Amino acid sequence: MTARERDVTATPAEPYTPIVPSARQPHSRAPRRAAGPARRRPDRGSPRHSPQRSPRPSSWPSPDRSPRPSAARDALLLLGLPLLAALALPAAFAGGGTRRWFGGRAEGQRAEAQAAKDAAAAAFYELDTAQRDLRISIETITAVDDSPAARRAVSGFEALGRRIDEVSGRYIAAVDAHDLDRDDLEASAAARARTELTAAKDELGRVKQELDRFAEGLGPLLGKAETQLARLAPAVERARQGLLAASNALDAVRESGLKADDLAARLAALAPELTKLNQGAGRHGVAETLERADRVVREAETVRAEAERLPEKAAEIDHRLVSLRTRAEALATRAGQVPQILSELRRRFVAACWQDIQQVPDQAAADVEQAQRKLREARAARDAQRWPDATALLSTVRALLNRTDEAVSAAGDRLRRLNEVQKDPQQEIDRTRFAIRDAQRLAMAGRSTPDPRHARPLDDSVARLDRAVATLEGRHPDYWHFLTETESVRQTVSRVVDQIRRERGAGA
Repeated sequence: MTARERDVTATPAEPYTPIVPSARQPHSRAPRRAAGPARRRPDRGSPRHSPQRSPRPSSWPSPDRSPRPSAARDALLLLGLPLLAALALPAAFAGGGTRRWFGGRAEGQRAEAQAAKDAAAAAFYELDTAQRDLRISIETITAVDDSPAARRAVSGFEALGRRIDEVSGRYIAAVDAHDLDRDDLEASAAARARTELTAAKDELGRVKQELDRFAEGLGPLLGKAETQLARLAPAVERARQGLLAASNALDAVRESGLKADDLAARLAALAPELTKLNQGAGRHGVAETLERADRVVREAETVRAEAERLPEKAAEIDHRLVSLRTRAEALATRAGQVPQILSELRRRFVAACWQDIQQVPDQAAADVEQAQRKLREARAARDAQRWPDATALLSTVRALLNRTDEAVSAAGDRLRRLNEVQKDPQQEIDRTRFAIRDAQRLAMAGRSTPDPRHARPLDDSVARLDRAVATLEGRHPDYWHFLTETESVRQTVSRVVDQIRRERGAGA
């Protein structure tokens, strides 16, 4: 091959530029080609290019040319590149800093200190969380309970808070005292940091255990407080609903034409209570709010029930007015017959038989007149729909008529009983003797001798009956005394019988 042919096929000679590793080609030592038209790669079968050999760099000298003066300099630069790369490599891995990556014992102590710091931080977080939760529990208790136990719980929590502040301060001081990220951290400083942080972590854990034990002791108080708080919202809602129901019932009554001024006044008096309920337990306390809600519910329910009963009550008052008027008229008629009864008693019996009832006619007439006057007042109160006044007046009328009825009936009953005993006193005597004998048999049942506590009153009853029978002898016997005495004897005997039965029942 001629020199001309070699010049055509070889890479043209060009100035050599040293290759410096860059970010794009950090380890390439191949020379960079100048920009120019792309050359056609020779065929693989070309005798000038063997697969086992790479083409010579363009900087190499041609066999027919003498070496250029710059070739030696370029070779020296290429030989120095690995040394420059070796010097730059540690700085590249260190990120520009001066920390030693292979510090040996100091780095191990740094890692242990960092682990102790993380553990202490976790213990501090757990203690802080537990303290916040316990503070919520204490606030729940104090919002509901003001008992000595609750006050002791508050003081105990405050003491624990001071203890927590102390150990937290020591933990924070230990963290601030040691900079574990410092590049020149010595092994002794890292070991000292690990010791202090571990001690802080252990102390935080011990206080956390104290806090847990204290929280467990608050179980009964907290349960009671939570129960009352759970009752709070439903109780307030029941009070509101009760007031609403009472107001609706009152409106329905007024629409029917009835007045309910007293009920309206009672309902209006509950408005301030509703305002306090709406202000909430935070202002008035849970216990007071619950008590107020219960009171409002009761009073509102009473107003609602009375409002719903008002139409029925009006009809009942109308019925009582008619009934009591009729009864007063009937009693006035009966009271007019008492003078005739007294006249017969005076004519047939001694004064002791009728003296205690001789004022019945005058008293009955006065009571009937007063009852009729109260009835008129009750009618006026009903027309004005003053329901309480009408009810009170009707109660007064009934009491007057009952007293009159008893007096008039007593006069007629007195004459009937005196007639019966005058006709046949033996019936009253036999009735009383039978009661005495029956009591005596009961006192002797199962005994050979009666108990003196039972025998003495029974013997006295026999003697009293004999004396009462003796009063019937004579021209003008006191039949009324005889009747009252036999009645008293039977009552005494009845008391003895009851005493015997109680004693035997207790002994059995």
